[in-house]
Amino acid sequence: MHSCRLAAALAPLAVLALLAAPAQAQAMKAGKWTPIFDGRSLDGWTPKIAGYPAGENYAQTFVVQDGAITVSYAGYDGKFGGKFGHLFYKTPFQAYRLRLNYKVLDPALPDTPAWARSNSGVMFASQSPQSMSLAQPFPMSVEFQILGRDGAGPRPTGAVCTPGTSITFDGVKAKEHCIPSKTAPTIANGTWTSLELEVLPSGQVTQKINGAVVHRYAGVALDPTDSFAAVARPYFETHKATEGYIALQSEGHPIAFKDIEVQELQ
Repeated sequence: MHSCRLAAALAPLAVLALLAAPAQAQAMKAGKWTPIFDGRSLDGWTPKIAGYPAGENYAQTFVVQDGAITVSYAGYDGKFGGKFGHLFYKTPFQAYRLRLNYKVLDPALPDTPAWARSNSGVMFASQSPQSMSLAQPFPMSVEFQILGRDGAGPRPTGAVCTPGTSITFDGVKAKEHCIPSKTAPTIANGTWTSLELEVLPSGQVTQKINGAVVHRYAGVALDPTDSFAAVARPYFETHKATEGYIALQSEGHPIAFKDIEVQELQ
């Protein structure tokens, strides 16, 4: 086709594209960024540590130090003992953006499992702390996994893990419990790092580290066939979908979180 005729034919399509872009932008409205951590206290946050009821902050696992929520094992007498813990924000969210800064600290406790060294995470689409059983180590949720360096080799952060849930990549259900990121960096412990999570009204989830996308997926759903679901049978009997709580993880390795903010989407 002659270039002039081609340009004339494409012109209406270009106009339609320009009109569609603002319409798509208007279809999703973003609220203001709201801090959910005041930098001074754990107000609005509930701890749940394996072996203890919701609300009991065993040995002051979660403390505020230097303006950050810090996972501390100072009161553990040198033994982790499988006391996996999570600190939940009080409000469930449906569609939103979350941003925070984290720093993996040292050292881990001696009996921290090898896989949990320099390992933590941000759980979302989670059940509430009150709905967890007493000994339950992990909430039914999706985990934006945080990995620090452990040894000399590469250890990219930003994997996604699915305790009691499932996700899809391009419409196909993921088979693995944890899916590493192919693009995320290995970050040295002691380095403040930016983490961003976006959960769209459509269900698409995007994970970012230091502003770069490290994972994108969708289809978050409860999965009663998952091996982690066995400890939460009553929850699956009374819930059809995830409730949407956010939680910070304690897995035997200290870590700090600060500048925690949420922007709700509609």
